[in-house]
Amino acid sequence: MRTLVALLLVVVVALLGVASVTFGVLDVGWDDLVAGITGHQDTTAQAAVVKRMPRTVFAMVIGAALGISGAVMQGVTRNPLADPEILGVNAGASLAVVVGIVFLGLSTAVGYIWVAMVGAAVAAVFVYVVGSLGRGGATPLKLALAGAATSVALGSLVSAILLPRAQDMQQFRFWQIGGVGGGTWATIALALPFLAAGLLISWASARALNSLALGDELAAGLGQDVVRARLVAALGGVVLCGAATAVAGPIGFVGLVVPHVVRLLTGVDHRWLIPLSGLGGAALLTGADVVGRLVGGTEEIQAGIITAIVGAPFFIWIVRRQKVREL
Repeated sequence: MRTLVALLLVVVVALLGVASVTFGVLDVGWDDLVAGITGHQDTTAQAAVVKRMPRTVFAMVIGAALGISGAVMQGVTRNPLADPEILGVNAGASLAVVVGIVFLGLSTAVGYIWVAMVGAAVAAVFVYVVGSLGRGGATPLKLALAGAATSVALGSLVSAILLPRAQDMQQFRFWQIGGVGGGTWATIALALPFLAAGLLISWASARALNSLALGDELAAGLGQDVVRARLVAALGGVVLCGAATAVAGPIGFVGLVVPHVVRLLTGVDHRWLIPLSGLGGAALLTGADVVGRLVGGTEEIQAGIITAIVGAPFFIWIVRRQKVREL
């Protein structure tokens, strides 16, 4: 079953990739599609294919990073509601980028990546600490509430910093929406080392996450260093989320929806869940980008808006239908 799901996801990602370079303001025929993929730009349609290719790959890479980050965060917190958006991680990265733009004069993607990862890490730690206070420890509901409150507070700080600075607000506004329209080969090459490092850390933590899923006491009884395992796995998720957010803006709900669907299809083994969440995230974000272009016409809708439209009802369904105490 898991192998079949993996093959189906690979096929879906490939088909969505073809759709991404085919559909838009200018639709592309098969001959121009093949010619454009091979590098020809003799016609407008072929040039459109060449221009859309880095955007397509960018959407796949960012979607995969967010899907894996969500799977890891859900495993670390044993929280089915864990998601970079819901837990305030995206808001932490956003605030860090604003501080970098306004006070540090940052204007390049590599600068955004470093400060976004720091901001994401600080926000993740803060939300987990606040959600752990009181009786019962870090329950899913307390973490979700702490994340929501933190997101609102950090969003207010972002507004307070930007309102008196119109020029900086203009620079931040396009980034804040969250989308893949600005994806280039240079941006992909810049983010790829960080994303690869986060992926390796997350993949290396798969067995530890399986142990944590049994409960802290049982995991410790099996010889697992629970604190170390959580810290290492969380590092992988934060690096993935921070780097993806830095170059694409805050895109929500990919890390919530995808791991849930994959878990329903293949089970809770993180050795499968992590790579399949990557494929699912790539499919969801690429598909959202295609839908945004088709629905919006000449004024395309950013992929982050489409994922929010899909993810918000999914979040409500999880809260209503699941017993959201722990995984």
